[in-house]
Parts: sequence; structure tokens; C-alpha cells
Amino acid sequence: MNSSSPYRHEEQDDDGEDVFLDESDIIQEIPVDEEELPDADDEDGDGDDGIEGAVDEEDDSVHIFTGHSGELYAACCSPTATDATLVATGGGDDRGFMWRIGEGDFAFELQGHKDSVSSLAFSSDGHLLASGSLDGLIKVWDVDSRNLKCTLEGPDKGIEWLKWHPIGKLILAGSEDGIVWMWNAEKGASLNMFTGHAESVTCGDFTPDGKTICTGSDDATLRIWNPRSSESIHVVRGHPYHTEGLTCLAISKDSTLVLTGSKDGSAHIVNIKTGKVVSSLNGHSDSIECIGLSASSPWAATGSMDQKLIIWDLQHSLPRCTCEHEEGVTCLLWLGTSRYVATGCVDGKVRVWDSLSGDCVRTFSGHSDAIQSLAASSDGNFLVSASIDGTARVFETPEFK
Repeated sequence: MNSSSPYRHEEQDDDGEDVFLDESDIIQEIPVDEEELPDADDEDGDGDDGIEGAVDEEDDSVHIFTGHSGELYAACCSPTATDATLVATGGGDDRGFMWRIGEGDFAFELQGHKDSVSSLAFSSDGHLLASGSLDGLIKVWDVDSRNLKCTLEGPDKGIEWLKWHPIGKLILAGSEDGIVWMWNAEKGASLNMFTGHAESVTCGDFTPDGKTICTGSDDATLRIWNPRSSESIHVVRGHPYHTEGLTCLAISKDSTLVLTGSKDGSAHIVNIKTGKVVSSLNGHSDSIECIGLSASSPWAATGSMDQKLIIWDLQHSLPRCTCEHEEGVTCLLWLGTSRYVATGCVDGKVRVWDSLSGDCVRTFSGHSDAIQSLAASSDGNFLVSASIDGTARVFETPEFK
């Protein structure tokens, strides 16, 4: 509203607030029943419906976390059923938080990082939380006591991602310095450095059996490592593999195959034991930003800046269906063992897709800018989205279990 508005008076009180010039300025007094007023934090309130000309943006979220003062980059949920409402978020304000869905008065700040908190992960038992930052440090937090357990050092540059060992207290992380690092989080000790990548290590993980490590880099290679010896067992590069940097990977639950996505728009399946490319998935025309494997069928999902989510039949290396978006797809998540896939997009929307039909069965609105990360509560009732609009939002998803 500009200062020439007929509803604004030039005279202000000492606090800078508008005041009536005199009693005659009061046009009408309307009695209001206070019980009918919405709560200030009532996220299901009707916004500005009563004000002529007001824009009421649709918001489907049931909880909004507004503790951050900058863009959000990461979100994760506790893996345990007893802590299904516990969420962690990190962002460009150099801060991380632990908070609970539905509890607006609880937030614990993960203090001490000196640059953006780029990655977060709970240990498999849910007792520890690791926060990785572009300051090159990983901090490990005791979830129950909320104390800092240890700070893991080593990388010269920022942490791109971090993963916990599937059963142990080991942390694996890829750095912008081209090195993969592994620590014992229980003892706060460095265990191994994996050197060989020529550029930033953009993605990686332990195999589900915990016996092997797979990492992808901006140098367009996939490396398969022995975690004990830090030896590079296989280097996958050149034709018929990626021609540009890797962006994401996912490993089959039987630890035999790794699926990788790249800036070149292609996805490839590699046999972990042999290091051979066994199949190529060609269907995208722009960078693949995210990748995921179904827990209940031999299907994969890839999301790309070409505004497509493609569901793949891995047995035939063919697309089952292509799900069109209005803007680029930045992140995706298979919802539990169901047939549903959630996508986060540049347009700020979270969409749920039926992988059988390819139909969009739900669109969640609320964010005003791109989604950077998606996480699901362990009980399957909630989906958490982190956005560069500075908020994390929670959407109800019990029908998609």
C-alpha cells in the first residue's frame, strides 16, 4: 500500500504506527467476537479472504517451520517409529535445526557451522544426527541429549553429501576437494580417505550390505571402493558411460547394481561387482537431478530439469511412463514401499505420482520458490519439503503409504 492511499494518514505516533487524527475519522465500529478470530499461527486459516483485492495463496501444509533466515538446502526425518515427528533441516543461513511436526514451540539449533548446512542424516538407529557444511566440517549430535558429540574434520572444501553406514556408526562424505572421507562417529576419528576423483564428489553411498562404497563425481566417473583398504576397485568412465558430471546415484537393495544420473541427461546401470555398464536409460533432454529405486518392484524414477519424471522398467530398460511437470524436477522420493513417487520442483510445488498410471494424484501448494529437498516421516504420514523460500513445510500423506 503506497503513501497516497486514502486509507493512510500521514500523522504517526512515536512508534511509527498510524493513528486516527480524531474521533470523527472513525467511520464505523464493528464488534468482534474474539473466539471467532483465527490463531496467529493457524496455518489452516483463510488468510485475507475478507480484504478486498487481497491475494490468498493456497497452502496445503499442516505445519510450517520458519526458524531459518535463508534458503533451505536439506531435510531429513528420524528413521525410528518412536520419533516419527522429528525432523532436521539445514540451509544457507549457516544453521541447522531439529524440530517436531506439530510442535511449533520446539526447535533445537545445531550451532557452530560457519557456512551453509548442505547435508543432514540420522544414523540408522536414530540416536545420532550428522550435519555437513560447506565449511568442510561434519558435526555429530546426540539426538536424545541434544549435545554435540564430536566434530569431524579433514576436508579442505565443502561437504557435498554425507551418509551413515547401514548398521554401524561410520560416516561417509564427499567433498568439493575431490576426496571421499570416512570417520568413526562414535570415536570422532578419521578412518580412511578415498582419493582418485579429479573433481568435486557429488554423490555416493555405502551399498546396503555395508561392504562396498560407490561414489560419483563432476569428473564424469563412478568409482567403486573397498571401504577397509580404501582401494579403488573399479573406475567407470568413457563410452558408453556419462559424458558430463554425475549428479545422483541409487544402489539396489541386494547391493549388486548402482544407477547413476548425470548433467548429460542420461542414466546408466552399473554392475558393482564387475564395474561394467549393463544398461543405459535414455529419455531425458536435460540434467538428471534426482534418482530413486522402488522398494517393492524393479522400477526406478528419474527427475530432470527437462520438466519430466520418468518411471523406468529396469528389467527391460524402458520407460513405463513419463510424468510432465510445469518446471524442472529437483528432488524425488518413493513413498515407503508404495507405488507412489513424490517430486519437488522449481515451481515450488510438491506432487505425488502414481507410478502405475503415470497420473499426478496430488499437488501440494504452499512454497513460493524451488524445492531443494524432500523427506518422509518413518510412519509414512507426513512429507517434509525444504525450499529456497526459507521455510520447511509438512504435508499429510497417509493415503499414499
